[in-house]
Amino acid sequence: MKKKNHYNEIITVLGRLHRSYPGYTFGQHIDTALSDYTDIWSLTDKELLFALEKYESELEMDHNTDLNIEKIIKDGKELSLDNEEEYFDDF
Repeated sequence: MKKKNHYNEIITVLGRLHRSYPGYTFGQHIDTALSDYTDIWSLTDKELLFALEKYESELEMDHNTDLNIEKIIKDGKELSLDNEEEYFDDF
């Protein structure tokens, strides 16, 4: 079985980040992904890969949450009551 090459995986993740979030610079991705680390000089490739993958999944969750919020707002604006009088009689 071929040994996992963390370096190539890092490059792959960075490529996905670039394609998915072209408005972010390389530096922004790296800085944000490594914001929890104080000594980046001692990071192994495996640790860097973990940090990038964690950052990527957090970005995806944030992006999906933003889309869901926009959908909820849009759907809420399109709500209508078929019989408003009947609804408000209860109050």
